[in-house]
Amino acid sequence: MINQLRDLKGRIRRFAEERNWEQYHSPKNLAMALVVETAELVEHFQWLTQEESRSLSPEKRSAVEAELADILIYLVRIADKLDIDLYSATIEKLQHNADKYPVEKVRGLSKKYTEYPE
Repeated sequence: MINQLRDLKGRIRRFAEERNWEQYHSPKNLAMALVVETAELVEHFQWLTQEESRSLSPEKRSAVEAELADILIYLVRIADKLDIDLYSATIEKLQHNADKYPVEKVRGLSKKYTEYPE
């Protein structure tokens, strides 16, 4: 997984460099593009029931797949521009969340960590 993420980062970087898009890829611009792509993903699920969201048509699934890829591209690109090791940051965040949401206290609950019973 680490090697795949590193490869992906290099591919995305080369794609931007070949097109002379570096000039547009500030963290601010990339973050804004990420939000736009995320909104486009959400649009595919708007008004669907929970069950409908789990069983997408092949066409809808393909469109969702493309939006997820766009989101990942921008996410990896932002991390690259800020020299953030996305894999390590994610592992660290998972541990932080595990500390905040201990299984024995939150299993089956969807509340925020500040709201679960002591």
